[in-house]
Amino acid sequence: MDVWIPITIAAAAAQTVRFMLQKHLKSTQLSTVGATFSRFVYSAPLIGVLIVIYARLSGQQMPELASRFWWFALSGGLAQILATLCVVELFTQRNFAVGVTFKKTEALQTGILGYFVLDDHMSRSGVAAIFLGLIGVVLLSDPPGPRTGKIWSRILNRGAGLGILSGILFAVSAVGYRGASLSLPGGDVIMRAGYTLAVVTASQTLAMGLWLVFKDRVQLIRVARAWRVAGLVGLTSMIGSFGWFTAFTLQNAAYVKTLGQIELIFSLAASVLFFREKISKREIMAMVMLLSSILMLVIFI
Repeated sequence: MDVWIPITIAAAAAQTVRFMLQKHLKSTQLSTVGATFSRFVYSAPLIGVLIVIYARLSGQQMPELASRFWWFALSGGLAQILATLCVVELFTQRNFAVGVTFKKTEALQTGILGYFVLDDHMSRSGVAAIFLGLIGVVLLSDPPGPRTGKIWSRILNRGAGLGILSGILFAVSAVGYRGASLSLPGGDVIMRAGYTLAVVTASQTLAMGLWLVFKDRVQLIRVARAWRVAGLVGLTSMIGSFGWFTAFTLQNAAYVKTLGQIELIFSLAASVLFFREKISKREIMAMVMLLSSILMLVIFI
């Protein structure tokens, strides 16, 4: 088994726990921006310390950063902030499992974006899988309840827009992070992935911190007071992000995101077991179709 496979599965599991914790923070203590900021502010110091320790233990030098690195890293970091904001807000629109399913359209979009930016190619079977996944997304876009009004008014809703937008933004971040890590001139896989992650999370923390200082200082206080849960958000974020970055360094971002769809299974279990949410038959069918498109991609890549 290629090493990027268990790394990706572990990253997906950690990310599921992080979203559960952020959902809790959003519903009890913090705003959307505050819950998003908690992810970065508590993980950035951990990542910075660990990569310095690893560099000393392994006898490696910190990589030199070129303009190509900054372009990929900062664009990916900004896209990830916006994507996380969309996902946290999405949890107020639909339940946990369906919210994460919307987000997981990123795997399909990463394949398309990777083709244009990183020259990654997909087979005809892969294109067919994309269309199958899009059908599942359309089914998820139609909100629960009585079928009133025209279908387009039901499908084109706030939840659908947030979910699909988050998928696009996460695709941009995935391609950006892979491009940034591959642009580093030296270092092993852990050094390149960890150093890229350290730079990205530090810039994200700075950007969101400055935003909150000028726009919503109360959230800074609330994030500090919620340190017990928010600290766990930072820890799980660090574990998950390091897994994603390492996998991106080892393998095509579209392949990594495709395997990462196992998060759907984790989120469905969390939705039922922890949040006591009910999943409709139509939503289950839609998620099965989306998962089928994922399996098609896994088989043919």
